[in-house]
Amino acid sequence: MKNKQFEYSSAAPLCLVIIIFLSVNLQAQESVSLQLSIDEAVDLAIINNLSLESSRTNLATRRRASDLSLNQFLPSITVSGTLNRDNQAGTASGMFPVDMAPALNPIYDGINKINEALNPLAPPPPIPLLPSNQLFGVVPFSAEIPQWRVVGNIQTSLTLSAAMFENIRRLRLDYEIGLLSYEKAKAQLERDVRKAYHNMLLLHENIELIRGSFANVERQVQIAQANYNAGFMPELTLLQARVARENMRPLIDQVENGLKLSMAQFGMFLGLPYDTQFELIPITESINFIPFDVAEMISQAASGKPDINELRHTILMLESLRKMQALALAPSLTLGWNNTSILSDPWNKPWFGSDSEWRNSGSFSITFALRLHSLFPFSTDSQGIKNLDDQIRTSNIGLAQMIRGTEIEVYSIVLALERIRISAEAQEQTINLAEQAFRLTEQAYRAGLQDYFQVQSAEQALHQARVQLLELQFNYLNSLIDLEYATGVPFGTLSGRSR
Repeated sequence: MKNKQFEYSSAAPLCLVIIIFLSVNLQAQESVSLQLSIDEAVDLAIINNLSLESSRTNLATRRRASDLSLNQFLPSITVSGTLNRDNQAGTASGMFPVDMAPALNPIYDGINKINEALNPLAPPPPIPLLPSNQLFGVVPFSAEIPQWRVVGNIQTSLTLSAAMFENIRRLRLDYEIGLLSYEKAKAQLERDVRKAYHNMLLLHENIELIRGSFANVERQVQIAQANYNAGFMPELTLLQARVARENMRPLIDQVENGLKLSMAQFGMFLGLPYDTQFELIPITESINFIPFDVAEMISQAASGKPDINELRHTILMLESLRKMQALALAPSLTLGWNNTSILSDPWNKPWFGSDSEWRNSGSFSITFALRLHSLFPFSTDSQGIKNLDDQIRTSNIGLAQMIRGTEIEVYSIVLALERIRISAEAQEQTINLAEQAFRLTEQAYRAGLQDYFQVQSAEQALHQARVQLLELQFNYLNSLIDLEYATGVPFGTLSGRSR
């Protein structure tokens, strides 16, 4: 799998964020709204969202472990120094070997000279002198052992096994899982931001429709007032019109409060203060309904959905972990080297130079080790391998279930999209009929042929028809976004075709 960089190669999103933050900081006190397109909102959320930042940090940790996986081949090196003092002074005694040649050769030489002097004419054969280091004698000795000593030690070792090479692959797979997890979290965030953006647009449009209805009610109150003043309408009808107008004020406040709450939640996605005001770019084009091949969508989802890809790599990492634990049962090779230096009586003897009396000792070792107890089928290591086999089997079952669930999910989304398309087409006809009914009812109301309840009922039917069409259109866009996430295609691949 190729390395993916989660940092942006382009500086455009960063410049966008800087400009946005400068705008927010300089104009916060003036309550200037922040204008964002849906793509700019996604870029801002990817950079500032705290949840995604946590995933990014986790990915950096896994990447560092993968990049530095060869550090397990570094030998362990330990250097220590100890100043030691015995609790009690001790003595050392024994027999010390002495070369007898320096002591006996002068005696032998004197005897030879005496013999030559006594017998000058026929001296006896001379006594041969002893060569050095040929004849030794022993003398007893006793010495006090110094209580203080300095001990320096250096140890190094390196253990090699087949499991270490598999561990490199496991760390690489773990990084790839982290990369997929980050991409999944980013895709989920983008999905939620885009849907939240559409929901706020829907609330905006709903508020505009309600305000338009309120303007119609206000106009109807004025008409009722004029007819009442002219004597063409009873006072009860005028009061009914005024009551209907006042009943719409709480509805407007309720929808506006819902929009404020949605803006606060949207600001949390983008990492901005909760009271940030957003100016969204409305959808001016009409929604285009696009056809779908269910089989193609299902096939694409089975290989492209982030959740499925993440689980597939998790299974690969479990298999690598299982292989690593199995290889850990094979023999291992350990290379070791150590050296120990001891200086007795460090307060009275030199530490450095030719006169220092350090005593050195050390060794080099090559060790082959095999954990025989791990080879038994009931051992802890063997049971751990069997447990990993069970986890792999369970994960494969979960993968099959997830793929089947994704098939149902995609099929359900496609059916919902088709149902929305049919409902929207029918709803457009309903709106046309409602507009005609409202126009005729209002004309009859002005002429005094209809009472206010009939006008109000016609106006509410028209408003409800328009709201339902808006909801269908935005539900269609949000369903397309869900389908894009389920199939793993870039956002805008499907939803961009419908606008």
